[in-house]
Amino acid sequence: MERVKDYIFLHLSVMLFSFTSVFSKFASREFNAGGIYNPKLYLFLFLMLFVCALYAFCWQKIIKKFDLNIGFANRSVYLLWSQLWAVSIFREHLTPRNVIGLIVVLVGVIVVSLSADHGEKEADPA
Repeated sequence: MERVKDYIFLHLSVMLFSFTSVFSKFASREFNAGGIYNPKLYLFLFLMLFVCALYAFCWQKIIKKFDLNIGFANRSVYLLWSQLWAVSIFREHLTPRNVIGLIVVLVGVIVVSLSADHGEKEADPA
């Protein structure tokens, strides 16, 4: 059960980090709408930096509980979250190529995670 909690925290951290792309796009829109003097531009820039700092803190906490290959493989789920935000927030459309790419990434994450769990079971004689 503890391992499940660790994976949930890892994926919530990655989801949090995916909001940097959302705030970046909002900042870009505000820059295009009002230029460098637009106060909303600085709000979104601040939110980007805040999310990055919060993610860095969470990442340091969670990476202690995983092998680096597991942590970095699961971090690629960022692509899934960013596509979800693109569709739900910005009303963008997924292409079949996007879907195939996401499936390949998810299969890779699952393979790496399962192979690491299998390796831990073989190394643990108890």
